[in-house]
Amino acid sequence: MKPLIIAGREFTSRLFLGTGKFSSNAELSAAIQASGTELVTVALRRVEIGKEGQDEDILAAVPAGVKVMLNTSGARTAEDAVRIGKIARAAGYDWIKLEIHPDPNYLLPDPVETYKAAVELVAMGFTVLPYINADPVLAKRLEEAGVAAVMPLGSPIGSNRGIETEAMLRIIIEQSNLPVVVDAGLGLPSHAGHAIELGASAVLVNSAVAAAGDPAAMAGAFAAAVKASEAALTARPAAVLDRACATSPMDSFNAVV
Repeated sequence: MKPLIIAGREFTSRLFLGTGKFSSNAELSAAIQASGTELVTVALRRVEIGKEGQDEDILAAVPAGVKVMLNTSGARTAEDAVRIGKIARAAGYDWIKLEIHPDPNYLLPDPVETYKAAVELVAMGFTVLPYINADPVLAKRLEEAGVAAVMPLGSPIGSNRGIETEAMLRIIIEQSNLPVVVDAGLGLPSHAGHAIELGASAVLVNSAVAAAGDPAAMAGAFAAAVKASEAALTARPAAVLDRACATSPMDSFNAVV
């Protein structure tokens, strides 16, 4: 597979991790380390700039060398998201996961407000990774607007239902000149592996790890699945056929008989 490069930064791990829902900073830190991730997302409202102490500041749980990407979770409009971006910049962060989902029941991203905010944030010099529905047209429009990657959902946030948008994800991956990060709804390591095998550049998981009985062990399992699928693609899988193909040809068997 090609190296994963986003906004000029190369990542060796194709697994990104969200930081919500963990019961403690210690649990979060253990999961980050077990996952091998090099990028985590943090909701700005959970960041306590200037506080000290492992149990007070979520950023204290992020190991050195792991990139922090603040997200705009909670934003309901483009205006909200841009305001959050400005606060993030003042705190020294210029990578933004753009999330705008006004519907509290399904948390589906608003395509109109997301596009508007992306255009403005890109113009302001942010590295923008928008969370979107699996919409190939919107993905291309955002690419044209200058985002660094697109993050289409596999299924609704926190649902753990896996990939329910495969047909549209295939089109997005086929058409994109940017990294495609499958985000939301991945509940099992096999779901993450499937996304990589579809051709996604990376995956982002949160609830499946944070809500597991053993978050660090689950993070490790996701990491293993992503690496296994990446290795399988590098090994060039055998062709998928529409009919059976004998592993031991019958003509060789008949020749022996």
